[in-house]
Amino acid sequence: MYRFLMIEDDLQICEVVQDFFARESKGTIQVETAQDGEQGLEKFYENEFDLVLLDIMLPGMNGLELCRYMRRRSVVPIIFLTAKDTEQDMMQGYATGCDDYMVKPFSLSVLYAKCLAIMKRAKGTIREDELVCDAIRMNVLKYRVTVDGKEVDLSPKEFALLRMLLENKGTLLLRERLLIGIWGYDYEGTDRCVDNHVRKLRKHLGNAGRCIKTVVGKGYKIEETLPKKGA
Repeated sequence: MYRFLMIEDDLQICEVVQDFFARESKGTIQVETAQDGEQGLEKFYENEFDLVLLDIMLPGMNGLELCRYMRRRSVVPIIFLTAKDTEQDMMQGYATGCDDYMVKPFSLSVLYAKCLAIMKRAKGTIREDELVCDAIRMNVLKYRVTVDGKEVDLSPKEFALLRMLLENKGTLLLRERLLIGIWGYDYEGTDRCVDNHVRKLRKHLGNAGRCIKTVVGKGYKIEETLPKKGA
């Protein structure tokens, strides 16, 4: 049994998708629905889903904001289903963290096929639950970071920043990439906020903060630089 979450304020679209997926999957796919952003995020945090179908134009919290929150805690596949059809809209959706983007009106058969393909691919590419660099250990699913076994309290932005660095260990991440990946494509501030959060993150990590290296004029990377025990 697979569980999908559909966050969509059009009840008719929700019912059509629920019926089609139940019929095509012979009951092996269950689509749960939410009609606004807050309700959708609450369901997402309280349950485990295999895939999320997400509208952008929602009452209250919009789909782009929702996608950012979800990406801080999960690598679950996300497909945007939206009437926003410009190239800039699509680029913004992908920059926010979606796996695919479909414009309304859409084909139910194509949507169903995309969902199956994305889930199949995700089984082989899903990132590890635990990310490690020297004394730093991050459990993505439990939203927990420890240094030498002691839990470290990070803000959501600091957690997202550390996670992005750990997922790209040894690779330079430009400030612009960090800014879009964490603050979003439409963020109007400057990339100085990246520097400020890196400084705070290093402080929280203590000696392990030395793993985060500054590449002057470009960005940051995280490397295993602390001496190994017994070395």
